[in-house]
Amino acid sequence: MAYFRYLPNIEYISPLEGSSSIDNYIFAKNLFRRIKISDSATASPYFFSKYIIEEGDRPDTVAYKYYGDTSYDWLVVLGAQMINQRSDWPLTSDELYEFATKKYGNDLTAIRYYKTKEVKDSAGRIILPAGYIVNKDFTIPNPDNPTSTLNPVQGFTNWEYETEQNEKKKEINLVKPSLLPTIRKEIKDVMKYKDGSKNYINSSLRKTDNIKVKSP
Repeated sequence: MAYFRYLPNIEYISPLEGSSSIDNYIFAKNLFRRIKISDSATASPYFFSKYIIEEGDRPDTVAYKYYGDTSYDWLVVLGAQMINQRSDWPLTSDELYEFATKKYGNDLTAIRYYKTKEVKDSAGRIILPAGYIVNKDFTIPNPDNPTSTLNPVQGFTNWEYETEQNEKKKEINLVKPSLLPTIRKEIKDVMKYKDGSKNYINSSLRKTDNIKVKSP
């Protein structure tokens, strides 16, 4: 993932076996340095375009389709505001079925909850919207016959629930290609260490505190 090239370096005391000197340091990427797209930018149609993840898509394949470059897979994940790609990326049909059967076993088709069905009166006015979670025995007065009641509920199984949750993950935001130069520049600026910060060496390197104790 090309994202790691934007991460600054950190110099820390060597944990390698046989390293006895407190002056032995190794270099690594500072994985604690992270970026997040602001909430105001997330809500802006200028910044993002909607994208529907297709069956079998991966961050790198989406990056190629949208940006023409698989190395922007990190930007796909960033734009989608995913924290854990493993759990936040939608499963394929086969993966979803395997996951659900392991999770529910024989209860895969058991009813998980009930939702309202849309109810309209004879004039076509919506009396009850669809989609509210209710009890199985939920009732309302019949709009066209007040002396009777309706039970406008529909059961949803565990499988339908998992399918619905997986479908929600498929709609993501992607940073518009025209903004790539701006994004790269801002990320580089944000990732830089500031002069005067603790253990500062330069804008892309800092050193950790030396807490290794010398052998007597």
